[in-house]
Amino acid sequence: MRLFQYLSQWKSKAKDGVQQSLLIAKFLCLLHVTNNYVFSPVMVYGPSMLPTLNLTGDVLLVEHLSPLLDKLGPGDIILVRSPDNPRKTVTKRIIGMEGDTVTFLADPSRSDQYISLKVPKGHVWIQGDNIYASKDSRQLGPIPCGLILGKVLYRVWPPKGFGSL
Repeated sequence: MRLFQYLSQWKSKAKDGVQQSLLIAKFLCLLHVTNNYVFSPVMVYGPSMLPTLNLTGDVLLVEHLSPLLDKLGPGDIILVRSPDNPRKTVTKRIIGMEGDTVTFLADPSRSDQYISLKVPKGHVWIQGDNIYASKDSRQLGPIPCGLILGKVLYRVWPPKGFGSL
């Protein structure tokens, strides 16, 4: 008789443990989906987006639905997988969409020569705000839309710079 009481006590504790584990698993699944497919915080740093973003780093809130829904346009700041190093992500501004003609300085530090180019279908033209210290479409060419990871919505850190971009 005592054995049955002992087993029933452990049965209820095991049931509670399984329910708690399922709740944690559901939360982690929700967190994964939200972080990878809806919103995610991203730390960015470097000189290519000066003065818009800080050289020492900013934490940005990036949403991942706009590229999937074709809701991007010129002027948007986006997070892109680097075409020459797939392990790296870069933050740049969209200058031109497919079908647009873009005019840019070929090498702003050496000449005043402008080049015009039509952006091909399925591509965007991106540039950093600091044209003297940015590796962007001027060197890499038009960027495939499939490399766009998300659109930057807000700067969340540092607190002094909090707000939309």
